[in-house]
Amino acid sequence: MTFGRDDVTYLTSDAGAAALAEIARYPLTDASRLADVAAIRDRFAERGTALIETTLLRRKAVTKLGELGDVSGWLFTDDALQQATAAPVARHRAARLAGAVVHDATCSIGTELAALRSTAAVVIGTDIDEVRLAMAHHNVPDVALCRADALHPVSRDAVVLLDPARRSGGRRRFDPRAYVPPLDGLLDVYRGRPTVVKCAPGIDFDAVRQLGFDGEIEVTSAGGSVREACLWSPELAEPGVRRRACVLDRDEVVTDADPDDCPAGPAGRWIVDPDGAIVRAGLVRHYAARHGLWQLDPDIAYLSGDHVPAGVRGFEVLDELPLREKVLRHALAQHDCGQLEILVRGVDVDPDALRRRLRPKGGSSLSLVITRIGSGPGERTSAFLCRPAAAVR
Repeated sequence: MTFGRDDVTYLTSDAGAAALAEIARYPLTDASRLADVAAIRDRFAERGTALIETTLLRRKAVTKLGELGDVSGWLFTDDALQQATAAPVARHRAARLAGAVVHDATCSIGTELAALRSTAAVVIGTDIDEVRLAMAHHNVPDVALCRADALHPVSRDAVVLLDPARRSGGRRRFDPRAYVPPLDGLLDVYRGRPTVVKCAPGIDFDAVRQLGFDGEIEVTSAGGSVREACLWSPELAEPGVRRRACVLDRDEVVTDADPDDCPAGPAGRWIVDPDGAIVRAGLVRHYAARHGLWQLDPDIAYLSGDHVPAGVRGFEVLDELPLREKVLRHALAQHDCGQLEILVRGVDVDPDALRRRLRPKGGSSLSLVITRIGSGPGERTSAFLCRPAAAVR
């Protein structure tokens, strides 16, 4: 639904709070939803939709934002919650901004403000959307807020945090010039000021540089997924660093200032698939050099070695096979494989379709790592049959 200012006024009133407390007792599961919704609408009439939506969004928010504190009483819109920074990433950014005066110029419903208020010397928030700003007033009542357009600066002597909208009606915007506000406009308006701009993780780094950005691009992962790319202006970037990968799950940081002396060679005992943030930031060689690993191919992100870095899941190589289904099916039968994970890089293979054709039927679990090795006349496709291992501690 689309929330209005009147909805926020009601939801933050004593009557709205009491209604939300009552609706929180409804399960609203797939099995019960039709009956629950009918009962709620019969009880609360036209307010029922906003009450139901708020209840469901609060339940989703606990998983994503729970580390910021008690968000069970927050207000959200669906788009705002989808774009809200996951709590571990927000806390990481807040730590980098510790002690600074920070102006969140696209504060939305207040997620970044909730993280910053415990680290920044001073934090203020502004947003052009009056509904989201009203929700932020409710969510972070101890932070100074006002309505303003991010393209018209209202602060001085502050780090400006920007999170332009990359979704509309649940659909993603991939062109940074189609962000709201547009990324090129934000970079122009705040050029020469310390800024931090949150972007989609798939943003084209070259395109960002062509827009005149000359700072550090940080790619961050948490919970096994790449969460975002963040642009840190030169005033805030670490000297000599233009690309950074942060793997929050194991507190690992890799930058392009690290050594990248990484050879390529045949598979050793283990194959390692680096974290997505490291791959996305183009720091595979730097990560490999740090951990004494090598690449199977200079242009492919799979690494190999005789050990697995701590906290990383490895694939123990059992055999290297050609990508021929008859050969693969025979090998799977020999190893009594019934559950098969297929990982692919550099080769046009649909893992799900291949798995269906291979029809594994045994009792063990194996992994198949398929990759291109070499180029030109010597190019080949190899399939490594592996025993997956839990993350090494």
